[in-house]
Amino acid sequence: MVTSLESPVQYQLPLDDQLISLNPYIGKTIKLKYKGEIHCVECGRKTNKSFNQGFCYPCFKSLAKCDMCIMKPETCHYHEGTCREPEWGEEFCMQDHYVYLANSSGIKVGITRGTQIPTRWIDQGASEALPIFKVSNRLLSGKIEIAIKNHVSDRTDWRKMLKGAPEHVDLAAKRDKLIKASEKELKQIEKEFGKSEIELLDEKQINISFPIKDYPEKIKSLNFDKMPEIEGVLQGIKGQYLILDIGVLNIRKFGGYLVEFSA
Repeated sequence: MVTSLESPVQYQLPLDDQLISLNPYIGKTIKLKYKGEIHCVECGRKTNKSFNQGFCYPCFKSLAKCDMCIMKPETCHYHEGTCREPEWGEEFCMQDHYVYLANSSGIKVGITRGTQIPTRWIDQGASEALPIFKVSNRLLSGKIEIAIKNHVSDRTDWRKMLKGAPEHVDLAAKRDKLIKASEKELKQIEKEFGKSEIELLDEKQINISFPIKDYPEKIKSLNFDKMPEIEGVLQGIKGQYLILDIGVLNIRKFGGYLVEFSA
């Protein structure tokens, strides 16, 4: 879904060339009908199965954006000359990245490109976020994330995130504690990459509110492959999930699926 940081976050559902504003439908019945076709989000070819949230198998195997180093940035191998698409790597990996703290199902550390702020936080369902380091490339951000995640999680518990808003946390205070706890590892990274490549930030904490009328008491995951027609009252939207009275639907998981929307 396409998002914009307002209070609350505004959501739009992309269907082909259309963008359907979803916020006005909260509290109303909507229907999403899977038409039985999947098209690769990269090349457009028809495929029987979606890989990595919307790609056909050939694209999944050949594109740099589908490589394992996207999930594990500390394994970035651009500098070794083995990137699947060097030009793509130059544009997306060899640019400023941010290491951040976010509060979604609890405190977590993560990384993102500068162009993905605040989209990355919204997509994770974070109610609070704080960038803590600015670095010159993806590999370096991954190294710092590894150092910090020895002391805090790097994952979101999506079920817990969908059950309610987390308790408020002073992320700046948490940042200071984590930096102190990771001091030895951070100094080693600074020595390896150079002090000028790492900038410690002093930013203000960002608060994010989501359009939710009611949180679910129990989490039931909905799946187009098992239920081609999904109909229910839209109770809210958080992260990339539609919260319906019959369950929750992860829209991102079904990129490339041909779906009909009605309300």
